[in-house]
Amino acid sequence: FSISDYTRRAHETIAEIRSRGREVLFVGGTSLYLKAMLRGLDPGPPADWEFRREVDAEVERVGIEALHERLRQVDPLSAAKLHPHDKRRIIRALEVFRATGQPISHRQMQFDEGAAAEGCRVFALFWPRAELHRRIETRVDRMFAEGLVDEVRGLLARFGSISRTATQAVGYREALAHLEQHVPLDRTIETVKARTRQFARRQETWFRSLSECRRVAMTPDATPAEVVEQIVADVYRVFDGRGSGGTPRVFDGRGRLA
Repeated sequence: FSISDYTRRAHETIAEIRSRGREVLFVGGTSLYLKAMLRGLDPGPPADWEFRREVDAEVERVGIEALHERLRQVDPLSAAKLHPHDKRRIIRALEVFRATGQPISHRQMQFDEGAAAEGCRVFALFWPRAELHRRIETRVDRMFAEGLVDEVRGLLARFGSISRTATQAVGYREALAHLEQHVPLDRTIETVKARTRQFARRQETWFRSLSECRRVAMTPDATPAEVVEQIVADVYRVFDGRGSGGTPRVFDGRGRLA
């Protein structure tokens, strides 16, 4: 299931929902998929599995550092952005260059404006740093309490290994190291918390750079209804959707617009 599959199905779903006189909310998801919906991000050429197998064999022979250097020679911008050991993304960047003759860093700045979504408003919830860290710690503790390690153990027992994509996910990678490299559980949990905090910072930076994004300042005592009311008021102000008396419509406390 690729990003092009996602955007195609998403646009079909948007059209179907709007044909019924309804508006559409997208909640959650990854920043790449959001950017593709907003800007019509070029998904690039399809995967070349033969090329990927060749490059995998090359890595076994000469090491991942040589592969990163190979990328630097054809796409220095991508090489500077990618970690030298991020094999999956390095291979994809080389694959795109081989297929198109263009660096992926250049193609990622090219958008199909005709496919871009229109009339959209993006809202990102920004928590105070201390509260964000507290929520991250609570979430990670819950992940482990609810059986993350057992889940990874079960996947290993069933399939023998975990996919490369899954091992890049924060949580899976550390749980795998705990099981296979005997990293102590308490250290594993702290590593997941630290990497999740780093990921959250990168997300905040990305959303700040998104021109369509409105940042919603969260407070620990704000109720979901209050946050929704703030967002709805902003949407109606921007798109001039007014209720009676020329004022933005608000929620009535039971999840319905008054």
